[in-house]
Amino acid sequence: MGVALTSTKPQGHRPAKTSRIELRATEDDRDLLDRAAAALGTDRSSFLLSQGRLAAQRVLADREQFVLDADAQQEWERINSRPARSLPGLARLLERPSPFVPPAVDQPQA
Repeated sequence: MGVALTSTKPQGHRPAKTSRIELRATEDDRDLLDRAAAALGTDRSSFLLSQGRLAAQRVLADREQFVLDADAQQEWERINSRPARSLPGLARLLERPSPFVPPAVDQPQA
């Protein structure tokens, strides 16, 4: 069993392409992209969009979703069900004034 954020859009649903993306490239880059698209039997726009989506999903994957097998999910649940530990040293550290924030100027109490 996995934990993942997924789209709720129905399968096969293809929204209309109403937004335009423009980019500038060298002739060499354009030729390379055209050759790669042709190798996959598609056009440049479809190639760039599909490969761009894959790259974007890889970049965002660890920020938006994670997938666990059954054993890993059970371990995840076990760890997250434990009560929080008391960490006195951490508590003392968090009570200290920040070295990055100047001390507050004494203001009259209302």
